[in-house]
Amino acid sequence: MQISVAGNIGSGKTTLTSLLAKHYGWEAHYEDTEDNPYLNDFYEDMQRWSFNLQIYFLQNRFNKIMEFREGGKDVIMDRTIYEDAYIFAPNLHAMNLMSKRDFDNYISLFNLNNSLIKAPDLLIYLRSSVPNLVNNIQKRGREYETSIRLDYLNRLNERYEAWVSEYKEGKLLIVDVDVNNFNDNPEHLGEVVSKIDAEINGLF
Repeated sequence: MQISVAGNIGSGKTTLTSLLAKHYGWEAHYEDTEDNPYLNDFYEDMQRWSFNLQIYFLQNRFNKIMEFREGGKDVIMDRTIYEDAYIFAPNLHAMNLMSKRDFDNYISLFNLNNSLIKAPDLLIYLRSSVPNLVNNIQKRGREYETSIRLDYLNRLNERYEAWVSEYKEGKLLIVDVDVNNFNDNPEHLGEVVSKIDAEINGLF
């Protein structure tokens, strides 16, 4: 079984992935921020490095999904392959930070990869307001995130909502993290777990 957690920067994906992996005994896989060779460069000069970064994420996620499929374990993933294609890359293109040529090339490659993989058994989307995202980003203090602008987070949020409203790949659970503080409140985490149990039981 493969579960994926989706959401904007600072929505709590890594935290929820860790908590659920511990609760269910699933194998957790996190977004590669420490070893990503493009991330710092991208935040310094988005226009120059946007295509390189998106290609890196695409091949990295694709390889992991294929690896999980062959491994046969129960896995939970922090972020999905869809978010790059439907949110981050189109947003960079719309902001003139990725050329049409590069964007078309990227989407062509994504479509090929997407035709070879299966959607997650359950997608958990963490919905958050921009003020909540900013608060979480500031709390964790990652240096490369200090230059993220409010309008950038806002644009991403709009794209997330549009994508989720059209999502038909598989089962979807939406968690509003403005009101559900699963990190600090065990009762809130319990609510999320109950909803996941209900979805998972429907998978078999």
